[in-house]
Amino acid sequence: MTAQTPISRSKTSAMSRVIDAIGKGYHRYCYGTVPADKAIQLARKLHERHAIGATPAQRLTRKKHCKANCLLVMYWPLDALEVEWLMLFAAGQLDSPEHLRDVTDKRLEWLGYQLVRYPVRGATSWTWRRPKGEVAEHYTLLDASLAMRHHDAVGHHLTRIANQPGFHGVREQSWALCRHARHHGYQGDLPHLFYVQKISHGERLICGK
Repeated sequence: MTAQTPISRSKTSAMSRVIDAIGKGYHRYCYGTVPADKAIQLARKLHERHAIGATPAQRLTRKKHCKANCLLVMYWPLDALEVEWLMLFAAGQLDSPEHLRDVTDKRLEWLGYQLVRYPVRGATSWTWRRPKGEVAEHYTLLDASLAMRHHDAVGHHLTRIANQPGFHGVREQSWALCRHARHHGYQGDLPHLFYVQKISHGERLICGK
């Protein structure tokens, strides 16, 4: 069977794939960027080194032999000059040495967001949220517009916030910003905050035989 790996054209797709993988035990990671014209070459090289395009049956065999399974997440927007990639590894022995971090020890920050845990009905799940510095900037900009009663600017700012990926952590921050604006005098309509739905992990890239 031909080895394949998905290419995510949107941040939401790439970030959703990371959460899905983390939930399946892919806790170790490394990441980087590559020029778009070399991204396919990189994917094929990583398949040779870490079997990123392995089939489900091949992954079961690797796990049986205590080898680490690996996934490659690629954020590759159309017309992008650079591709951002993230490799996620399950437990097991590496086929080739890599300098890895663990999401349970070192918080993953990727594509401008942080991966964090949160409690759900007595269990623990994973979500993305904005870094604290970015959130502070949103409050500063909102406060400046609210102080000058530029409510059109406030509305546009809240709309931009609402259009960012609707993961649980991001939505909580977005709703807090909306409440802040309302509490400080904004009387306009608040934007609808969308949930991330189950979406495709991306187009298929052939990375091996």
